[in-house]
Amino acid sequence: MFKEHSLHYFKIYAKRLYLTRKPLPSLEERKKYDCEFAMSTSFHGVHNIVRTQSKMRKVLWILVLIGFIIIVAWQIYSRLIYYFSWPTTTSVVVRYVEKIDFPAVTFCNMNRFQTHAVANLSIIFFLWSIVSEVLHAFDIGNTFSQELSDFLYGNQNFSIKEFTRNNGFYLDNSTLLECEFFGMRCYPEDFEHVFNEYGNCFTFNHIDLPAKRRVSVSGRGLSLLFDIKQAQFTDDASFGFFDTGIIFVIHPPKEPPRFDGLGLATPVGMHAHAAIRQLKTVIQEYPWGECNPNIKLQYYKVYSTYGCLQECKALHIEKKCGCLPFMLPGNGTECDLLQFYKCVSPTLSNIDLMGLCTVGTHNSTCPVPCEETDYPTTVTYSTLASDKTLKFLSTKLKKSSDYIRQNLVYIDIKYHDLNYKMTQQQKALSVSELLADVGGQLGLFCGASVITIIEIAEYIFTNFCWMCIFLLLKAPEIPDWNIPSQN
Repeated sequence: MFKEHSLHYFKIYAKRLYLTRKPLPSLEERKKYDCEFAMSTSFHGVHNIVRTQSKMRKVLWILVLIGFIIIVAWQIYSRLIYYFSWPTTTSVVVRYVEKIDFPAVTFCNMNRFQTHAVANLSIIFFLWSIVSEVLHAFDIGNTFSQELSDFLYGNQNFSIKEFTRNNGFYLDNSTLLECEFFGMRCYPEDFEHVFNEYGNCFTFNHIDLPAKRRVSVSGRGLSLLFDIKQAQFTDDASFGFFDTGIIFVIHPPKEPPRFDGLGLATPVGMHAHAAIRQLKTVIQEYPWGECNPNIKLQYYKVYSTYGCLQECKALHIEKKCGCLPFMLPGNGTECDLLQFYKCVSPTLSNIDLMGLCTVGTHNSTCPVPCEETDYPTTVTYSTLASDKTLKFLSTKLKKSSDYIRQNLVYIDIKYHDLNYKMTQQQKALSVSELLADVGGQLGLFCGASVITIIEIAEYIFTNFCWMCIFLLLKAPEIPDWNIPSQN
């Protein structure tokens, strides 16, 4: 302790001894320095206070200078408050192009299963409702009936995925009677099979194509004639399935199809005319917007909120249950029916209750994408079964008029115009604009610039150094202690 005190006072004494070699400037020298600063600074108005001899003019210039400093401070404060509120503006631009990319279209039959496959297996509709819950809202509230219990424990190797693939709706030359894209024929092989809540679905213009499909004329696009074979497919009306026809959704090729609230239904015996537009949206990242550009998906090439939710649910289910529902992305072991009912369903409910997969804001699990493409669609319908049409189709397809009315669906999908609308969220005030605003206020009211700020900083720093030296010279004297020679 004694050695520490001795060393401390020795340092103080050494500093004071060094500083006394260069004594502080005198009071007159410091006043002269202040006067020279006031006369030479580019801060307008300061030299008028020093130069004038009239006290009235001194007071007047002091009041003017203080008033303008207050105005500048208020203006700069308001601009800073505005900047840190992260304001944005939205611009809408319509861009015309010679060719425009055609979207992906996924088609499903509203009736999922073949009649002969579910004739003695009505419980399959109930099982499918459990399995398909992984794709949309978590509203699982099924009761574990004795019939379901007996089936689950008696058919543990039953795969609803393979059952649906083999006994669901299929796409071949008998169900896809006609297909044409921009003057060229298309075939069932041009569609990619996907699982959805409607069972077997088929996507046209999927992501694995070697080249993009584009159209160069509005009013032309994809035309299809489906035969849904109503007699071969059925859904249980007791579960609320009353409709027959084709349901389809238009989406970007790199994103998964989402039917929940977005599907467009076309009943049998009708001709649907779907006119699409392309809408691109660009959202700023946080704090100006709510997107997070750093989030990447593992199984989808383009980030989307729906794809992110599917991966989030897959992650929690695989971690909790040790298996993965075949409708969700991933490479895990497929869940069997018993795992679906006993683990997957409760886990989905738990995800909802605990908010493990949230959507919307920047700090949620799945924030909004920074860029997304939508296809707003206007659909109109006309009756397919006019007298002349019935005669023509009856002769061509060798089908009766009643069969055509009850089974055929005609769908036309085309662009309304060869343009797309871009809605872009932009920063209302950038850093350079903020600096320009601040510099403009300083120049307007005080004639100040960056050079002025440097001058004032130099002046303050010099006076601060003099004050520090003064305080060091006033350090207490080293007490006259009897310090042993060895210390």
